[in-house]
This record gives sequence, structure tokens and C-alpha cells, in this order.
Amino acid sequence: MPPGRPRDSAATRRALLAAARELFAVAGYDGTTVRAIAERAGVNQALLFRHFGSKDGLFAEAVTGQALEVLHDGPAEQALPRTLAAIMNDTGDEATLFFAALRSAGDTAAAETVRDELRVAFGGTLASLVETDDPADAELRAELALGWLLGIALLRKVIRSDALVAADPDTVIEHVTRATATLLGPVPTNGTDAGRGGTDSAG
Repeated sequence: MPPGRPRDSAATRRALLAAARELFAVAGYDGTTVRAIAERAGVNQALLFRHFGSKDGLFAEAVTGQALEVLHDGPAEQALPRTLAAIMNDTGDEATLFFAALRSAGDTAAAETVRDELRVAFGGTLASLVETDDPADAELRAELALGWLLGIALLRKVIRSDALVAADPDTVIEHVTRATATLLGPVPTNGTDAGRGGTDSAG
């Protein structure tokens, strides 16, 4: 049963955003109706349009706003472990981080715009941490790191991988942070040989 109608404008917005994040994460953009969001929030549908203009507007603010808040809530060098912590969180709004974008893959121009905005924002932040003078290489390595984050979110929350579901969040953050430090750091001068495992022998 939905909660009672919020008494003020700010509370109404919060209720609609919370309801939208939950429903978009579960059903994706196309599978979520304006009526369902309003019912979950305990408000009239007209208030959704008054505050966000459209379902597209609500989707953009609910998904992008939440993710960007996590991204920018601290120094850039801590963006990856901070995002991982949000992904590994099992309670609150953070638990749905990236889910709506993942669930809405292939749906509507609004969903595509949100995914592009998140990719640019997270990719740009991670690229700024890459120790290279090659912008194309920085972008590639940043998107590889972002792919890792999305994969972890998918495995933990959608596929429900036994190992990731049972894992201690701090352990996951430690492992991934250590590995991505190598990915984003300088490439060794003998990087090609190192990538082959250093199996060449003299003679």
C-alpha cells in the first residue's frame, strides 16, 4: 500500500524520485508507467507532470541525478571506490545505481540520452585519472574501468552471482581498486612483453 500523500512540494519530489528509481531499476523505462510511479509515491499523476514535465524528464533526473551525486560526492581520485561502494550497498537509493540504465538498454531516446550522459560523466572523470598523454588511450582505459563497474552491478543485483552476493563490500572494493590502479596507471616501458607474461627466455 503506497504511503500517504506528501504534504509539501519538496517531499512530493523526493517521493516521486524514490518511486521512479525503484520501478525503473526493476522494469526499465518502457516497463514503468506514470501511473505506477504516482501510485508508488502516493501522489496524483498530475503532480509528476507538474514537477518533471514528462516521464522522460523524471527518468533523466532520477537516474542521472542519483549517479552524478555519487560521482561528484568527493575527490575524483576516489570516484571509483565511491561508486563501487554505492553499487555494493544493499539498502537505500544507492542500491539501484546504474540499474535503470541497464534495464533500459535499447529503450527510447530518453534512456539512450541518460546512458550517454552517464558514460561521458563517469568516463571523463576516470579518464582524468589515467597516466598517459594519449587522449584516445585514456578514454579507452576509462571505459574499460566503467565496464567493470557496470559488470559488477549486473552480476550482483541482476544475475545474483553467488560470489558477489556473498562477498564483503570492502573486500570487493579493495580488489577492484588495486586492479584498476594498474589499468589507469602508467604503462610499463616493456608493456608488450609484460602482457605476454614475461615468458621469453634468453638464448
